[in-house]
Amino acid sequence: MSVDAATIRRVAHLARIAVDPAEVEKLGAEFNSMLGFVEQLASLDVSNVEPMTSVRPMRIKMRQDDVTDGGYPAKIVANAPSSEDGFFVVPKVVE
Repeated sequence: MSVDAATIRRVAHLARIAVDPAEVEKLGAEFNSMLGFVEQLASLDVSNVEPMTSVRPMRIKMRQDDVTDGGYPAKIVANAPSSEDGFFVVPKVVE
């Protein structure tokens, strides 16, 4: 995949970055270099590689997936401008 000057200008516009017209060619070369590296990575066979959470082998701590109210609903709504029966009261926004 090759990136042309029009694509560089479009990406710069979308990212809201001012790019000097003299730098467009240099940026194009940098983009093409990055995309070449990504293409090299895409060609690797990783079918036998398990996903990792870190570069060091770790076990993720698991917990029960229980739905609770947190154990302190009164504390949660204590700072609300308005609450009623343990729920936040908000102004009506739909007619």
